[in-house]
Amino acid sequence: MSTTPDAQVERWQRFRKSRNTALASEHGWLTLTSFQWLENRPARVDLVPGLWSTDGTGSAKGATAFLTAAAKDGLTLVETGEPVDGTISASLANEESLMWVQFGGGDGKQVIVELVRRAHKYAIRTRDSRSPVFTEFDGVPTFDYDPGWVIQGRFESYPEPVDVPIATANPLVDGVHRSVGEVVFRAPGIPHEIRLHAEEEKLGALTVTFHDETNGMSTDEWRKVFIPRPRPDGSVVIDFNRAINYPSAFTPYGTCPMPVKGNSIDVEVTAGEKLPAGSLG
Repeated sequence: MSTTPDAQVERWQRFRKSRNTALASEHGWLTLTSFQWLENRPARVDLVPGLWSTDGTGSAKGATAFLTAAAKDGLTLVETGEPVDGTISASLANEESLMWVQFGGGDGKQVIVELVRRAHKYAIRTRDSRSPVFTEFDGVPTFDYDPGWVIQGRFESYPEPVDVPIATANPLVDGVHRSVGEVVFRAPGIPHEIRLHAEEEKLGALTVTFHDETNGMSTDEWRKVFIPRPRPDGSVVIDFNRAINYPSAFTPYGTCPMPVKGNSIDVEVTAGEKLPAGSLG
């Protein structure tokens, strides 16, 4: 059964409302105010009380992060609300994150300190619910809905996933894209087929991270689009009206993955999210 243009627009408007609501969640991506690597000796960091460090040992497992603070510093554990008075520690696997401690504001929860492990090293990110990026957020600008950017294509899966090294929004953090196959389609204004590496999401859905000719002008340097699970014959529908920004479009403190080399569409994709208002991009 076909969907009328009005129904397509209504669906897209509901998607946009949900997307903006999710971005505006308390202590979400819009509240990031710092990203700081931990040293191998106790040291102070910006914006947060206490002394922070890591033992710097281990690779995939084994390394530990430490925080030493007094009760007067006002730090409490996010999970239990228990005050930090002395030295505490936590261990994460690479790429894991932990909302570890909190402080500030009338309820002691204005700032959450997130412990992260990236490139096998520990860092902290601060998430401040009074960040102007968060408090002044009024939705992400988008192109108008364009049915011409709802494209039929096909998915060609690999026999086995292939790990492809990639860069990230943080030049000190390397990433890996687990390609499960390629999404193949023809874009408006391009005579040849486009092939883009895809990652697998839950329930067989796909994600494609891509560059296009709008990047750095009306859009961020790269975006991503989710694609519903391919049909049994491999066919897919790619709705670029649902292309969204990574968190790194809103904050300089993200470690978001860049596209695989060659994941580019050599035309302006005038659909989906634009540069956020006030973006540094």
